[in-house]
Amino acid sequence: MADNNKKMVEAITSMEEDFAKWYTDVVKKAELVDYSSVKGCMVIKPYGYAIWELIQKQMDERFKALGHENVYMPLFIPESLLQKEKDHVEGFAPEVAWVTHGGSEPLPERLCVRPTSETLFCEHYAATVHSYRDLPKLYNQWCNVVRWEKTTRPFLRTREFLWQEGHTVHATAEEAVAETEQMLNVYADFCENVLNMPVVKGRKTESDKFAGAVATYAIEAMMHDGKALQAGTSHYFGDGFARAFNMTFTDKENKLQYMHQTSWGTTTRLIGAIIMSHGDNNGLVLPPKVAPTQVIVIPIAAHKPGVNEKAQELVERLSKRFRVKADFSDNSAGWKFAEYEMKGVPLRLEIGPKDIEKNQCVLVRRDNREKYFVSLDNLEEEIETLLDTLGKALYEKAAGNIANRTYRCASIEEIKQNLAEKGDGFVLAMWCGEEECEDKVKELTGVGSRCIPFKQEHLSDTCVCCGKPAKHMVVWGNAY
Repeated sequence: MADNNKKMVEAITSMEEDFAKWYTDVVKKAELVDYSSVKGCMVIKPYGYAIWELIQKQMDERFKALGHENVYMPLFIPESLLQKEKDHVEGFAPEVAWVTHGGSEPLPERLCVRPTSETLFCEHYAATVHSYRDLPKLYNQWCNVVRWEKTTRPFLRTREFLWQEGHTVHATAEEAVAETEQMLNVYADFCENVLNMPVVKGRKTESDKFAGAVATYAIEAMMHDGKALQAGTSHYFGDGFARAFNMTFTDKENKLQYMHQTSWGTTTRLIGAIIMSHGDNNGLVLPPKVAPTQVIVIPIAAHKPGVNEKAQELVERLSKRFRVKADFSDNSAGWKFAEYEMKGVPLRLEIGPKDIEKNQCVLVRRDNREKYFVSLDNLEEEIETLLDTLGKALYEKAAGNIANRTYRCASIEEIKQNLAEKGDGFVLAMWCGEEECEDKVKELTGVGSRCIPFKQEHLSDTCVCCGKPAKHMVVWGNAY
């Protein structure tokens, strides 16, 4: 029997009752984060950080396979350096945290706590790249950044968060554009094949692009509640930063040219995306490739001879191929089932006296709770198959959510009607390209532009707002 003083599994608010409360319950009760005395910042606990480490490891492998190298830039940016690119500093000014003192002494110049590192990379490239032979430079850094957000929520929007930021420079615009598009595709592939989360790829409108960029591309995911979440961005800067920072190089004809630049990033927000894409009313449902524990072994009737020993034997055997642990605590089996469901462990392996007699075990999938009686002789192959099947099922379920919550609309009234009757979702509607109409759609319907998707549909010839000739189909929606 479980000790009454031991932690019992707590109920989670249902997402149908209160989606925001459900989310908070999950991140707290699955022990992903804790709150900090620093308002708007979070303590990422070991289980949450283990998920981030797996994201980081697998994404880093993809970057390095494409020739990118990891570097590290300073945390602080002198104000004069930040001021060199006018559009960039204006875009970030409201969110910047400033250091004004070193110890008890006022600093001669304020230092910005990095909200992003474009200016630092520009300074470095201006000093170190001299010839076309030095190009391209394909750098990435894993670090923390600070943005003084007014409204915060763990993983989704915090004042300090972890991310990677790629910063590359190239000899030609064509190379830089190709890099920008390539990295967006890397993000999309990672989300779909590692996180089992379908995304829409597209370009941001002019009003919504990154400060200082020529073009911003993004991947947009849909959460359970129909709201969008921007899961990654890739920016093409042209030579705008290069001109501001005098980033020049000598080309093959010995002529001085400006470098062409990109930047791209994803953050710990991806963990929030996993929670809201796959989670259910029992807690987390983790994609197998980023689950810190892929298989949890639960001894059944552990007090009987040989059960714990067999469970430990299976852990040692399976650990050669999977991330496995066993729970040998004296909590009840039912408590353990609920605990590891809440933590989103993809597979539960039950082993008891009768199973040992039959040379079998029971495997239970987290996503649909289906049970499988599996021979111990080919256990590794069965687990491999189930993990793969589970990941694909998560993807299909999330894709079904997008399909059910995508509304094709030809008028403002249609947008309003769909949102009122069906709730949040991706609204597909034509747009003339004018910022005035983009703002008007938001004002009249409550949904803003998310991106101009690469996969275009011709829904009509006219703008959903003004009736003038349409230039693009846009994905509109509410977002986190």
